[in-house]
Amino acid sequence: MSQDILINWAPQETRVAVVEQGAVQEVHIERTLERGLVGNIYLGKVSRVLPGMQSAFIDIGLDRAAFLHVADLMPNIAAKHAAPKDKGQNGDAGAGAKVLTPDPVQPIERQIFEGQALMVQVLKDPIGTKGARLTAQISIAGRLLVFLPQDNHIGVSQKIPTAQREALRQRLGALTAPPDGSAAGGFILRTNAEDASDDELREDIAYLRKTWQRIREASSRLPPPSLLHEDLNLMQRVLRDLAGSQTQSIRIDSREQFGILQQFASEFMPDTLPKLQHYSGERPIFDLFNIDEEIARALGRRVDLKSGGYLVIDQTEALTTVDVNTGGFVGARNFDDTVFRTNLEAAQAIARQLRLRNLGGIVIVDFIDMVRDDHREAVLSEFRKQLARDRVKTMTGTFSQLGLVEMTRKRTRESLAQMLSEPCGSCGGKGLVKTARSVCYDILREILREARAFNPREFRVIASARVVELFLDEESQHLAGLSDFIGKPISLQTESSMTQEQYDIVLL
Repeated sequence: MSQDILINWAPQETRVAVVEQGAVQEVHIERTLERGLVGNIYLGKVSRVLPGMQSAFIDIGLDRAAFLHVADLMPNIAAKHAAPKDKGQNGDAGAGAKVLTPDPVQPIERQIFEGQALMVQVLKDPIGTKGARLTAQISIAGRLLVFLPQDNHIGVSQKIPTAQREALRQRLGALTAPPDGSAAGGFILRTNAEDASDDELREDIAYLRKTWQRIREASSRLPPPSLLHEDLNLMQRVLRDLAGSQTQSIRIDSREQFGILQQFASEFMPDTLPKLQHYSGERPIFDLFNIDEEIARALGRRVDLKSGGYLVIDQTEALTTVDVNTGGFVGARNFDDTVFRTNLEAAQAIARQLRLRNLGGIVIVDFIDMVRDDHREAVLSEFRKQLARDRVKTMTGTFSQLGLVEMTRKRTRESLAQMLSEPCGSCGGKGLVKTARSVCYDILREILREARAFNPREFRVIASARVVELFLDEESQHLAGLSDFIGKPISLQTESSMTQEQYDIVLL
């Protein structure tokens, strides 16, 4: 499948679109002031250990402490270190403090202690109210390999055919083995390294080991919390992670950044150099495939299908739900065929929307009920086929007794909606607001409570125009009745800046 990558650069943000067969499949955005943290390596400081949750909070210099679970500690050598008695639970570790090697087999409270310096890497960016997710199992990605400095494992990407893996593993083991036979870290061969030469692999090995050496040196001289290593920026990650053999072109609309990217590619990823192009057209680069329109549609709940059916996608903190509807599709010979064809088209559209919106975590898909088992199997097979094109790991179940398909998609960063949107100031993210009549009745009850507690000369209600209009019209009798009951006048004042649910009662 042919692929084009478009890069729209501006000083405030970089936007990348992955286009396959003329359709936008992925959108990546990195803002200068909001750059993601995944892959960054820190010398952190243990701020709190939670034995009951077998986890700890680590201070890495962010607004919120990051989260580390015992399963993400080092699995190799059992730590012999307990919290020093002379330091207690609040001992501080300064620059050059020894970074201990923990073991998840033991309870976390026997491995790390408050105040300890610990080298950690960000697995997931902070999302919503949740802090960053960390691991103590460091990995550094290169162009062809992933370096595991604390491990000696030699692995090969599972996307490479099984028949070739063992030969590649032996070849990589020979290239990475130090002459003296000492342990020097493990490596995983990435998918794009399947046809790499020995010289290319040696260059990547040398680069990764040099990077790790710089990280270790920084950890010995900097105090916690400190940033030891920052992952590549979005444009550089395009060459490392997104570009592949199927990529025909990588176009960027900034001449200056094009030159910088050329230099980076020639040094680290020469295979991508011929694909780099400077786009100098008069139209904005994202207009070539109507990408801005696709982004705008990806922020909506409804996705229309070509057949006339449609999807409704709702994203919550716990999970994402996708509902499939036939809509106006009546093109098949009978109802069963209509449902089957709509579900087939929906399976393709859902897989694309998951990538485009970068939806992660648990996803529940409610396909239209199908009577025939062969239709169900065909839809599920098509769904899995489309999901296989996703570079992000997914797992899909079968149809449940209720006709639902449950799946998961690995979540490492915010979704497109979370990055580009914020909760509505009127409804607070609920998607609903109280009716004007409900707000009127809230105000009447509030005035009654205030009248029992205070004795003002007058009550003044300040509210939105719609609420005040209702009080002057349909609810005027109730307002007058309350005024007579409490023996105080009630005046009204419109405040245009207030939302429908907001109001204030002033005692005069």
